[in-house]
Amino acid sequence: MNILLIQKEGIDLHHTLFSSETSRLVLRFYHPKKKPCGVYISCSTISSALSLVAELRWYIRRYVREPLFEWERGIYFTHELAQDVYYERTAVLGHGWKFRKLYGFKDGKLVTTLPMSPGSTIGDYQGECADITRAIEIWCNEDEVDEGELISGPDES
Repeated sequence: MNILLIQKEGIDLHHTLFSSETSRLVLRFYHPKKKPCGVYISCSTISSALSLVAELRWYIRRYVREPLFEWERGIYFTHELAQDVYYERTAVLGHGWKFRKLYGFKDGKLVTTLPMSPGSTIGDYQGECADITRAIEIWCNEDEVDEGELISGPDES
């Protein structure tokens, strides 16, 4: 189980986490890796990943757009879905999960989110995502699937 913390616009999350003694102590055994979009942390289980996110709650609220949990390479799920899977036991993850969205990144910045239709793949959205450099599939709860949005940066209109 891995965690991807997507940083908010204008934040160097890796630097921010390591400039604080408190978060440095929390992360001392995890060896987080800096990614263009934020920070990637390896954990052994979903319970340890949820626990770590809880420990970093203050930093996540201020500096993180969204914590994501890696189900398998290139497929992530939201914090809400992770809690439903682990604590509530109301969801059982498996291939063919129908509530999904696509996150598109350009130069390490999240630039678009699109709802994905059941049975589709990332390749089916090449037209909508022509200007992105990386896309990841996000599994979520039904109420987390939104209309999709184009996220513009501060230098764009």
